Amino acid sequence: MTVLSRFVRLYALLTVLLILPLAHAAEPVAATATATPATATAETTGAAGTSASTAGTPASTAATPAAATPATARPDASGEAPRIGVVTMQPGQEFWSRFGHDALVVYDRASDKAISYNFGYFDPTEPDFVQRFIRNDMRYRLVALPFDQDMAQYDYEGRKVTLQWLDLSEAQARGLAEALRVNALPENAFYRYQYFDDNCAIRVRDAIDRTLGGDLRRQIEGRSHGNTLRSEALRLSRPEPWMWFVLDVLMGPEADKPVPVWAESYVPGRLAAALAEVKNSQGRPLVEAERVLMPSRIAPEPEAAPLPWWPWALAGIALGAALAWIGGRSTRWLAAAALPLWAALGVVGALLLYGWLGTGHTYIHANRNLLLFDPLCLLLLYGGVRALRGRDPGPLFGWLTLAVLLAAVASLFVYWLPVYPQRNAHWIALWLPVHLGLWAGFRASAQPR
Repeated sequence: MTVLSRFVRLYALLTVLLILPLAHAAEPVAATATATPATATAETTGAAGTSASTAGTPASTAATPAAATPATARPDASGEAPRIGVVTMQPGQEFWSRFGHDALVVYDRASDKAISYNFGYFDPTEPDFVQRFIRNDMRYRLVALPFDQDMAQYDYEGRKVTLQWLDLSEAQARGLAEALRVNALPENAFYRYQYFDDNCAIRVRDAIDRTLGGDLRRQIEGRSHGNTLRSEALRLSRPEPWMWFVLDVLMGPEADKPVPVWAESYVPGRLAAALAEVKNSQGRPLVEAERVLMPSRIAPEPEAAPLPWWPWALAGIALGAALAWIGGRSTRWLAAAALPLWAALGVVGALLLYGWLGTGHTYIHANRNLLLFDPLCLLLLYGGVRALRGRDPGPLFGWLTLAVLLAAVASLFVYWLPVYPQRNAHWIALWLPVHLGLWAGFRASAQPR
């Protein structure tokens, strides 16, 4: 393996681990739950192995599902069907909890006990955990645990928890409860996790849809709020600037297609909102009652906000003009400014290329940011170091700077294509003037004086 290959693989691993914020849904839950092996770890919407145990946290003071049952509920009886609910947790303040979480709740009236079915468990101690993550072949599992135990961490973190009781027929409620019980058995619990297409919230959605005979999908697939997978991910990650940067740069054009309500329900809060608008098989509202179990004691979920490109353009033009001006006066100073920029852009570009060609993360594929975060910048480092030392950067140096500039210009034309463009106008506005300024500066420094 060459030095460059090892370098690219190392940084690819680091960046791919950073994309785990997309692996949202479940939050830190006690790893020693009675229904869970000691090695099980709750999914944390963040880096592998960062989940926390609830040991030492105060017991939940939230109302149990029994206490949250509406007064009009039928009296319990030993032969009565269980109540089925969806519990949705507000996004937290730690980066791994920025997307929120949800779970299915089965409340047995006869025993007055509630079980939380949590699709967000994984085991970071598996010997091939990192390799599976890089390949986009993560193994997650469904775990059944007592409801109060599942809620304790959210109460400790001050996050709002809302319970929606579903108006299902007795046959549907019994069928869903039994399906969840069977699904949680060790031989059935594992599934291949996909960030946008088969995550913890999607598992909750699909379980309800199967119970309704496909009615949930039929009612929400034809509607859209105009959101995209990218817009939702960036909205929720905005409080963490580094997380926002990683997600925005890594996601390719596939994440910019407008999605229906069905697809945007990979976000637990969006799924809860969709359920509130759906009818059940008898034409009644699917959500018969909704109750806040725990009030929020932290900042609310971020709202959608536009991303103007012009501040990025002003910054890019100012930086590009400064670089061109420096190049007309000192090649060494220009090289000193260019080297860290080229190193950063080249490393990010190498990671994007590796994510496309070397992993199964399909939402990274064909990323047009490759034209801006150009791997060719790594090849400019040699000539840049020579220029910093006052030497001739070499015959290919000028052509490489021109190739990097032309790639950035191409990104603008690609953005204008009528087929779903990648929403990276702000990155184009920032880096195109910078690449132009670097090319112009080194070209001016090469002119005889």
